[in-house]
Amino acid sequence: MASKSLRELIAQADERGLAASGLACLDRCLPLLASEADALRPLWSGLVDGEEDWSGRLAEARAAMESEAVDDEAATLVRQMLGAAPSEWAADPLREWADDCSVAALELHHRFDAGPGAGEPAAADVVQVLARCREGEPDGAGPLVAGELRRQIQILEILAEARDGVGLRQALDVSIEGQRVLRAVVSRRARVKR
Repeated sequence: MASKSLRELIAQADERGLAASGLACLDRCLPLLASEADALRPLWSGLVDGEEDWSGRLAEARAAMESEAVDDEAATLVRQMLGAAPSEWAADPLREWADDCSVAALELHHRFDAGPGAGEPAAADVVQVLARCREGEPDGAGPLVAGELRRQIQILEILAEARDGVGLRQALDVSIEGQRVLRAVVSRRARVKR
């Protein structure tokens, strides 16, 4: 049986899977804020209870992220990902947020795939490559985008199969691995600029 595309997995996920998917995308992009992941831990732990206190934990995470000093285009996009999270625990707004976070995370990883001084492809080309990735055709994607795509799919598959805290723990572990990868790339890029 052929594996499902990222878009199909998002379309079929329940509220918890959607919230965790969006949160995981955001979590993996935190190195762009030079942030520790602690700001999102209350949201992760709250996913076990579902909608109970989701909006309160979301407000706390937003306040913590606003205090981050980094202020460039990538950091702004990461803050926007959290800012767009719906306070309402319902499938439609959570699905829209998870979908937007998926695209934003892939786009941010693409920016670091290109490398300093590399010729950036036209914006339309990037949109097409990322759209194909989400449909299950990752041709033209760089290694960072391919890794991020793989993690997004893996997390949604884990959450579709495991309906409890164990699945959330596994999803968080996958996200932490991705965070380490991006942190290493950001660190290496900073050293090259010095």
